[in-house]
Amino acid sequence: MIECLVTSSPIDVGEISQRVGDRRAGAVVTFVGTVRLSSSMKDRDGEVVRLEYEAYGPMAEQEMRKIAQEAIEQFDVLNLILHHRVGVLIIGEVAVCIAVTTPHREDAFDGCRYVIEELKKRVPIWKKEVFIDGAEWVDLHP
Repeated sequence: MIECLVTSSPIDVGEISQRVGDRRAGAVVTFVGTVRLSSSMKDRDGEVVRLEYEAYGPMAEQEMRKIAQEAIEQFDVLNLILHHRVGVLIIGEVAVCIAVTTPHREDAFDGCRYVIEELKKRVPIWKKEVFIDGAEWVDLHP
């Protein structure tokens, strides 16, 4: 099973973790990316107030599905769920959730890492960090 979604709704990590399960699986690895207080930019001081994510949904989901399929082929993945938020997110909210099930733990960890790294490189989702004194777009790609 592959499920990829770009959504403006909050991501329910517990629900995703339950649905990704599989009786053939010996491992479930979940990555949850949350909004943090500090900037992802090394040269930027100040606390982050919020993040604003934008995406071209259909194109982003299409590329997410390609990445998921690659993970299935390379890492013996049984099920993979990938959800990414768009819109305004405050500190502590979930921005991305990836859940992977495989027969063995090494493939689950490797598959999950592959998905997040490729997502960051290839999927047209853009992030703006908003500070008290301004805002900056970061991680601009595709």
